[in-house]
Amino acid sequence: MSYSKPACTAARRTRSTILAALVVVSVALVGVLGYQSLAVLPSSATSPIAAEPRAHRPHDSLHGDRHGALGEADGVVPDGVTVFDDEIPAVVNLDPALLGALRQAATDAAGDGVEFYVDSGWRSPEYQEQLLREAVSKYGLEEEAARWVATADTSAHVSGDAVDIGPSDATVWLSEHGAEYRLCQIYSNEPWHYELRPEAIDHGCPPMYADPTHDPRMQQ
Repeated sequence: MSYSKPACTAARRTRSTILAALVVVSVALVGVLGYQSLAVLPSSATSPIAAEPRAHRPHDSLHGDRHGALGEADGVVPDGVTVFDDEIPAVVNLDPALLGALRQAATDAAGDGVEFYVDSGWRSPEYQEQLLREAVSKYGLEEEAARWVATADTSAHVSGDAVDIGPSDATVWLSEHGAEYRLCQIYSNEPWHYELRPEAIDHGCPPMYADPTHDPRMQQ
């Protein structure tokens, strides 16, 4: 039995149509299954960079969720802490004169619509040592890490004499008014780091160090 040419052409077109439909169905199934797989991924599968809090500082990755057994008792600060939070060791373990100046400044800044948040305050030696290890890991060289994180023996955070304030509008306010409260930025590369300088009321804040490696206190 013989087939005419038009009949063969029609058969080929039918087979092509069926194959195309199968491809479309397969692609749709893969898309649905892929979407369902993504929907059940745990939150830990998200980017660690996206999960890092308060990323306004170069070394903020050091303040993420990699503190091991360290917690608030060591000076780790949760989000949303202000200078008035008496339940937070990082705040209440600050030098009383520094804390008093901070609270006075924060009260006056609130009148300008500015709120002070504590990103870091007092730290235990263990916390400081861990931050330094993480800084070395992050920057690759101890010399570069020292530009951002001091040793536990030299850190003003460990002694309770330093506080890191945020957000940026708070540091801008302090840069303009901090000397009135004896609060001074110490390092040019750390606009959030403030310490008490009693002479600032009469003479203004002293010149800033480029970074902690230029601070004689860090050479001990």
